[in-house]
Amino acid sequence: MRLKDKVAIVTGGGSGFGIGICEKFSQEGARVIVADINLSSAKEIANAINGTAIEVDVSDSKSMKSFSEKVFSEFGKIDILVNNAGVTHLPAPLESVSEEEFDRVLNVNVRSIYLAARNFVPHMKSNKSGVILNMASTAGVSPRPNLNWYNASKGWVITATKTMAVELAPHGVRVNALNPVAGETPLLKAFMGEDTPEIRKKFLSTIPIGRFSTPEDLGNAACYLCSDEASMITGIAMEVDGGRCI
Repeated sequence: MRLKDKVAIVTGGGSGFGIGICEKFSQEGARVIVADINLSSAKEIANAINGTAIEVDVSDSKSMKSFSEKVFSEFGKIDILVNNAGVTHLPAPLESVSEEEFDRVLNVNVRSIYLAARNFVPHMKSNKSGVILNMASTAGVSPRPNLNWYNASKGWVITATKTMAVELAPHGVRVNALNPVAGETPLLKAFMGEDTPEIRKKFLSTIPIGRFSTPEDLGNAACYLCSDEASMITGIAMEVDGGRCI
């Protein structure tokens, strides 16, 4: 029960790595807010873990403001904020990615963290406590060709995490990030371009441990970084990648 009585938000909690994080947090005693643009998926996960589902578009300022108001109205506080929601563009030469795809990637992967900070950091600062966990990627450390703007967005997340950590440390707020390698999530096919045994084998050959990351892997790592066991850890981007970045 490492997160007993903590109120935790997990954006993108209705799918992929978000499910693993929500499940682990619930098992460890947290009151979990499953935040997702897909309300039906959020409700399904929330019902399974006795959490609360709230619909939100993390890239939209009005939606995020309304979301934060609902959170504070119902829970009165927030202890943990996991900025997990993310998207990618399909593999393509960097100059051929459309403006619409570029904007979507930057809005969901980057702007959402800015909007979350605007809505929840003042509360954490006033409480002199809180933990923020941002979902970055090995793509921000060891970029792969043809995912240029996705890579760049995750590099931004890593830098933002470090500067947030330095600025917020005097206020009792810790900020870290996770760098997963591609996992068994809905985004896997998008990363690979197409899902075939040959492409999977080629992709897996770059991961020394020899498998994709799982939602459970990310849930375990997130739980540690958001617990008091990690009270001296801030500003890191922990690789959960089976050795991919070595």
